[in-house]
Amino acid sequence: MKTPQPFPGSERHCDFVALAHTVSGTFSLGSRSIHGPAHWRRVERNGLWLAERSGGDLFVVRLFAWFHDSCRVNEWTDPDHGKRGADYALRLRGTLFDLEEDALERLVYACTWHTDQDHSDDPTIGACWDADRLDLGRDGMIPSPRFMSTAAGKEAAAGGHDFLSHTVDP
Repeated sequence: MKTPQPFPGSERHCDFVALAHTVSGTFSLGSRSIHGPAHWRRVERNGLWLAERSGGDLFVVRLFAWFHDSCRVNEWTDPDHGKRGADYALRLRGTLFDLEEDALERLVYACTWHTDQDHSDDPTIGACWDADRLDLGRDGMIPSPRFMSTAAGKEAAAGGHDFLSHTVDP
């Protein structure tokens, strides 16, 4: 997967290899967690697939994948993990990545609310949330089209496209 190159005059940049290494290295639940790096890679892959179809921002979707569950303290009930992941992204902004304010706001919102809100009309946020939800199969749950924001997410969930959860090896 190619790293997006910044546009001339753009504030966007990310060393995704360094970002993945840093975020994985600080993840308290370890590499075998159902919410850990293997899940993040699948969410990234799912998110890119969805964002390409919905018109979402691929750069934000990739960042979401690595931050949304990065600050979990347990596997099951952790209501503030999305907000902590968003705060972590804010702390790393300017070092491992950067992006313009409106895109940063989408990233923070997507991370903060990914477990507490059902839908988003924003194609970027919708792709983020759908990408995470399409990976519910890792925990034995079946994704429901009812909870998908994007047309592609609804179609994938309705068709039982479990392939999305298995496109990247752990």
